[in-house]
Amino acid sequence: MPTTSPQPLDRIRAVAERVAHSYGLDVFDVQFRRESPGWVVRIVLDRPEDPAPGDGPAVQEAGIGVEECERVSRDVSAILDVEDVIDRRYTLEVSSPGLDRPLRERRDYSRFAGRLVRVVASEAIDNQTFFRGRLEGLEGDTVVLVTGAGKRHRIPLGLIERARLDVEF
Repeated sequence: MPTTSPQPLDRIRAVAERVAHSYGLDVFDVQFRRESPGWVVRIVLDRPEDPAPGDGPAVQEAGIGVEECERVSRDVSAILDVEDVIDRRYTLEVSSPGLDRPLRERRDYSRFAGRLVRVVASEAIDNQTFFRGRLEGLEGDTVVLVTGAGKRHRIPLGLIERARLDVEF
C-alpha cells in the first residue's frame, strides 16, 4: 500500500510545535495560504496553560514577547529551508494571539475566567445573540458570564459561534 507524505500544513505545524515547545511555548494556530502578496505561513504562539512554579507570571498576565517571536521565527525558517518543507516562495509571520484573542477550546472558558469577553451565539439566548460581559467560567457545557448590568447569562457551548477576549485598560 503506498504511503502518502504529510501535507505541507501538517509538516509546518510539526516544525512549529517542535520549535515552540523547545522555548516553553505552545502553538495556538498555523496557517499556510495564498494571499495577495503571495504565500504566507502564519504561526501564532501562546503560553502553556499552567506554567511551572517559578516560570513567571500566570498566563493571564504574561504575553508573548517580540524576542520570543523572533527566536521561533528564526528557528522555524531554518528548519523549513533545510527540510525543504515548502516548494515555493513564502513569507513567514510569527505572532501571539493578541489581547483580543479568540476563545476556541473548552478550556479557554475556564482559563480566562474573570476577563471581559464578547460572545456571539447562533441562536437567541435571553432574547439576544451578542453578549459582552465578565466571564465567570464553565459549568458543564455552559459558559457563564455577567454583563455590566449584573445580569447572569448561561450560553451553551454548542451555540457559541465566536468568542474572544475584550481589551481592558
